Amino acid sequence: MTIARLLERRTSPVIFCSIHTPVREAVTLLAERRIGAVPVMDGDAVAGIFSERDVIYQLGARGPGMLDLNLGQVMTSPAITVSPDTGVLEALSLITRRRIRHLPVLRGGRMVGFISIGDLVKYRIDLIEAEAEAMRTYIQTA
Repeated sequence: MTIARLLERRTSPVIFCSIHTPVREAVTLLAERRIGAVPVMDGDAVAGIFSERDVIYQLGARGPGMLDLNLGQVMTSPAITVSPDTGVLEALSLITRRRIRHLPVLRGGRMVGFISIGDLVKYRIDLIEAEAEAMRTYIQTA
């Protein structure tokens, strides 16, 4: 299964911010949408990612004044990305190795999606449950 197949199931657009978005506004967006991160765009290019972790790290380093900065000054950059052709297990391995939770999905340098560790783990759990059910059915009918 590829990332493209996971993205096919999505109906809502990717929420993102600009490098010029004030941190205070982005923090409000994360809280209101109950999401952990947003891709940060510089025009059509993914410039980085702004996450809950960035809020904590920047508050610790700069204090509350960081809320008055722009995302371009505090985001994690460069973003680690995948393509739609990346396999789910490969993406899950990348997230685990790099200790991150979100991946922009790029095709030809343009963002076509945004996936989280939760998306990948949900897919794996659904697959394992389906395989277990198939085994139970097979055993009951054998």
